[in-house]
Amino acid sequence: MDTRPTFADLGLPTPLVDELTSQGLIEPFPIQQATIADALAGRDTLGRGRTGSGKTLAFTLPLLARLLESNKPRENYAPRALILVPTRELANQVCDVLAPLARRLGMRTTTVYGGVGYPKQIEALRNGVDIVVACPGRFIDLMESGHVDLDAIEITVLDEADHMAELGFLEHVTQILSKTPRDGQRMLFSATLDRGIDKLVRKFLNNPVTHEVESNLEDEATMTHYFFNVSQANRFDVLQDLCAAPGRSLVFTRTKHGARKLTEALIKAGVPSVELHGDLSQNVRARNLAAFSGGKADTLVATDIAARGIHVDDIALVIHADPPEEHKAFLHRSGRTARAGAEGTVITMVTENMRRHVKRLAKDAGIDPISVNVAKGDAILEEVATGEREFKEMPSIEERRGGGGGRNGGGGRDRDRSRSGVIRWRRRLRRRTRSS
Repeated sequence: MDTRPTFADLGLPTPLVDELTSQGLIEPFPIQQATIADALAGRDTLGRGRTGSGKTLAFTLPLLARLLESNKPRENYAPRALILVPTRELANQVCDVLAPLARRLGMRTTTVYGGVGYPKQIEALRNGVDIVVACPGRFIDLMESGHVDLDAIEITVLDEADHMAELGFLEHVTQILSKTPRDGQRMLFSATLDRGIDKLVRKFLNNPVTHEVESNLEDEATMTHYFFNVSQANRFDVLQDLCAAPGRSLVFTRTKHGARKLTEALIKAGVPSVELHGDLSQNVRARNLAAFSGGKADTLVATDIAARGIHVDDIALVIHADPPEEHKAFLHRSGRTARAGAEGTVITMVTENMRRHVKRLAKDAGIDPISVNVAKGDAILEEVATGEREFKEMPSIEERRGGGGGRNGGGGRDRDRSRSGVIRWRRRLRRRTRSS
């Protein structure tokens, strides 16, 4: 007899359970099962779990349930809940999960991040929203320009807090949290608690309940690691063969230039591909991600901007074309496949000069990869990526690559807070105020 709990057993409001059921979501993952009850009770909550473990529903469901219970009215410029995330892509993906659930309860949501214009974000806040999903840099801009008031915040969530620390956002996060009501509920979700996250916990969370959900052996068995020892001369041929196999492939490079160059080479070789890195405007990043998730291009070539928060269903193959510097980045990249119990394969391309480095990576990451010498045409390629290779022209997805960063590119970090743009907006606002 199956004794595993369902979402209905966790005490969630019926409309939320109905929406989850309509999406085919019946049973909570371990991190959701562990944290939702305490969060529903109003406890400050600290949740730890590996990427892909289901943290988004673990905080959005109790957040919505508590807002429904308090039933306070929406006010202009004064959201009732704030979810802080490190990247624009993660902001959009959290909102994709949150929005249909919020609509069931008659609540409004919006996203706030850099790389796009201010007016639409300000208009949404002016009209009143219940929940804002925001990157810290742009949110600070709107705070400083008087377009958002945090006095009505009932719940604050930090998602991927360790990644915000890696990107240098802790000062912004501290500034934002200091403006939220002290008696509000706070939840923090992260894979690790280093890089100063422990200080945030001590300063802003009140006697938090901590839940750590580690992956079990069954989960680990769904992800198979290979180290492909290749020569520099045949490295691209092996990559091309793997990416031409059926299914979605996510390829990681260390640099933006490397991502651009590899994408162009794959397209020229007949493998439709798109790139994702910080030299692209937000519109182009969104377009390329949509082309990948929608099937126009089955290969996405990305820098570490995509290692956190990017969730595309059914990524069968993650390839480290360039192994990262440290094991945490390796695990975050690899976690784009084998999510939520699905199977996946991770391949690390290892040239002669990288062998000592990847040996240390494997040890630090706690993995035992299958190490194989590989060249084009070897049987192992068909074993790890089965199916007939298909080479074809790249379909049109309009502009494929944006121009080198600047205010629209943002380096993927929301650092480009476009101060001159803010100043111009404030000046226009003051002129309109004086004229009225």
